[in-house]
Amino acid sequence: MNYPIYLDYNATTPCAPEVLEEMLPWFSQHFGNAASKSHPYGWVAEEAVEKSREQIANLIGAKSKEIIFTSGATEAINLAIKGIFEIYQGENQHYITAQSEHKAVLDCFADLEKKGASVTYLPVSRDGELDLETLKSAILPDTKMIALMWANNETGIIHPINEISKIAEEKRIILFTDAVQAAGKIPISVSGIHLMAISAHKFYGPKGVGALYIRHNHLLPKPLGQISGGGHEKGFRSGTLNVPGIVGMGKAAELKMAELESEFSRLSLLRNQLEESLLQIEGTILNGSQENRLPHVTNIAFEGVEGEDLLRKVCQKVAVSSGSACTSISPKPSHVLQAMGLDPDLGRASIRFSLGRNTTEQEILDTVDWVKKVVLELRRH
Repeated sequence: MNYPIYLDYNATTPCAPEVLEEMLPWFSQHFGNAASKSHPYGWVAEEAVEKSREQIANLIGAKSKEIIFTSGATEAINLAIKGIFEIYQGENQHYITAQSEHKAVLDCFADLEKKGASVTYLPVSRDGELDLETLKSAILPDTKMIALMWANNETGIIHPINEISKIAEEKRIILFTDAVQAAGKIPISVSGIHLMAISAHKFYGPKGVGALYIRHNHLLPKPLGQISGGGHEKGFRSGTLNVPGIVGMGKAAELKMAELESEFSRLSLLRNQLEESLLQIEGTILNGSQENRLPHVTNIAFEGVEGEDLLRKVCQKVAVSSGSACTSISPKPSHVLQAMGLDPDLGRASIRFSLGRNTTEQEILDTVDWVKKVVLELRRH
């Protein structure tokens, strides 16, 4: 198949060749169940899982025993949010999140509201940024959790998690962060954070595996497991471990640690080149701030074109999206851009370009030419 240029790395990344190579023996040669404690097949698998736990902990500055493996970020998010809600069952419960969070977080809170919790959805500015004073004033005596993402998947905006963690610490409130788009892209640390979700396929690992960081040795409670079974992963997540996937996630974390700085610089330059060229097209607007954002993401609105036509036409030669992969089937404008106050028509006519490990300068030049051509053509019709 003749694939288009790929600029949708926030949706998913290809498995790095080194990751694939590391995983292969664990499908066939070393096929043991990591929970089989009585023979070498299980011991070898368990050892591989523990090595990966260590590699992933290193990526986020955690201890290996604080890493709980899941099937991905959505499960990790559900475990974090619903698991805390169940711990406080019977009490008045208030939660704080933001209007621009990922749907996995927003949908969890919609479920909690049905079960009696109250939720404050913080607004964001036109640039997609949070106001810390608004956050502070939203805290109530029965606030159980602040749930705010580290970096936004649609605009790349990085939230001030260090400052947010100080607010949570001071008020003795659980801080949960969805760090899916930040892990492996920018330096992050679990300092001051209680719960953190990450996903392997966002940093060149396989799909179907993720992790929840759960802070140890702290007075605030840990979440209750959401899947009943054999009590795997210290009872937080029952189910046979996906050993090949976990091995792949560990290898991907190790690779990203090594290339974090070099890729940050390379992708920033390519992203800026793409962004500056596209913003020269008349009637284009950058969605979000140019400061405090991921190095590889830009989100641009194109005036005077129909959103669906724009996306369909651009994707003939360049694979991009209009927002989160989880909601890309919907013709509705992105909820993130709506929260930022963008006109719905302009929200629909916005494209997220996200670059990655395999992106070349030539691809950026070709993308600019193609997008200019498409936009001018659509405006003529």
